[in-house]
Amino acid sequence: MGSFSLIHWVAVILVIILLFGRGRISDLMGDFAKGINSFKKGLNDDPAPPAAAPPQVTSQPQTPADPAADEQRR
Repeated sequence: MGSFSLIHWVAVILVIILLFGRGRISDLMGDFAKGINSFKKGLNDDPAPPAAAPPQVTSQPQTPADPAADEQRR
């Protein structure tokens, strides 16, 4: 007595299809799927830190290595 029979469920589905029509139900399910997909994409998108600018290379004149000068400093 407490559960619904198969005929009851067929009648309920038939009434829903008659009220909403096949096109509207499929549109609703498509919109629902798009919403779920965008929600999942939003969860997976981590805000990436902005890319750091490449370091500036400044050219400084290099002096030739002088081992004798290094020894004198020590």
